[in-house]
Amino acid sequence: MRSLLLRITALAFLIVTFSLPCRAAETGAQSVDSSWIKAMKANDLEAVLKTYAPDAVVWLPQAKEARGEKAIRSAYEGLLSANTVKEVVLSETGYRTMGKVSVGWGRFSLTLAPKSGGSPVVMIGRFTGIAERKGGRWVYIVDHASAEPAGTEGAKQ
Repeated sequence: MRSLLLRITALAFLIVTFSLPCRAAETGAQSVDSSWIKAMKANDLEAVLKTYAPDAVVWLPQAKEARGEKAIRSAYEGLLSANTVKEVVLSETGYRTMGKVSVGWGRFSLTLAPKSGGSPVVMIGRFTGIAERKGGRWVYIVDHASAEPAGTEGAKQ
C-alpha cells in the first residue's frame, strides 16, 4: 500500500511539474540585455561594464563612438555621474542566436533623473546589439542605440 501511495505521489508531482507553462531560459543577446537592464537600474557602473567585451564598440544616442573598455567606461561614467537611472524598458524585441554569436534589436525607453535637479528625462529610441560568448559568458561586442527621430515619439512604442 505504501509503495502504491509513493508511486501516485510521484506521478502527481510529474504531472503538475510538466503541465506548468515553461519559459525558455534567456541566452545570448537577451541574457546580456537583462544583465544590462539590472545594472542600469542599480546605477552600477561596474556591473554595466561587465556586460561588454573589453574590445566592444558602443554608440549611445547623441554621443561619440566608444571603442574599448576605457572609452566605454568614460561614456557610462558621464551618463551615470550626471543622472540617476529610474527606469529601463525594452520593447518590440527580437533575438537570434547562432552558435557563439547572438543579435538583439528593439526599442528602448530610459528614464533619467538629473542629479542637478529638475524633472526626469525620458529617452526613447531603437537599439541593435551583438553579443558573443566569451570565456563562458555572453557579452556585447557591438551596442548601437539611436534616439527616436523627431516627430515619431508617438509612433509605435
